[in-house]
Amino acid sequence: MRRMLPAVLASAALLTGCSTGAGAVDVSNGGQFRFVAATPAGEVIPEGDRASAPDFGGTLLGGGDWNSDELAGQIAVLNFWGSWCPPCRVETPQFQEVYTEVRDEDVAFVGLNVKETDEQFAQAFVDSEGIEFPSLYDPAGEVALAFRDYPANAIPSTIVLDREGRVAAVYTGEVAQDDLRAVLDRLLGEG
Repeated sequence: MRRMLPAVLASAALLTGCSTGAGAVDVSNGGQFRFVAATPAGEVIPEGDRASAPDFGGTLLGGGDWNSDELAGQIAVLNFWGSWCPPCRVETPQFQEVYTEVRDEDVAFVGLNVKETDEQFAQAFVDSEGIEFPSLYDPAGEVALAFRDYPANAIPSTIVLDREGRVAAVYTGEVAQDDLRAVLDRLLGEG
């Protein structure tokens, strides 16, 4: 028991560090993603401070493989969502509206469907809302783990990549259309 005490205390310190403060993430739920209220405004990262996004990929809703190499040279909006998440059910159709406006300007949107109990729920939502951009079916949240340096584990979360594949903006919580459009306009104006 005495040998285990340091390990238990270290674990408790780590969990406390991840679950407090303004960017709190719900880590007390057995590893399950859960909607966590967050600030609506995102963080736009200055161009000189941006880091490259990790490579990621997986299986698309409805089948087929997809890899982040397909985003090369484009601005990309990565949205972590679930059909079980009330803010996502509002935000995803709004993203479709913005996608329709900018898809011809080398702006790609990719949904990352996480912690869905069955792919059919996600597919039914995408079909009923007329969502045209692709979504990866990622029930284990592997892509969110690949973005471990960014808060992609609160649902919804959105990460925007610049044309060079670097993380340019990060949102935790629902993103307003005007905020997303402003970030995309800024990135379209770069280089």
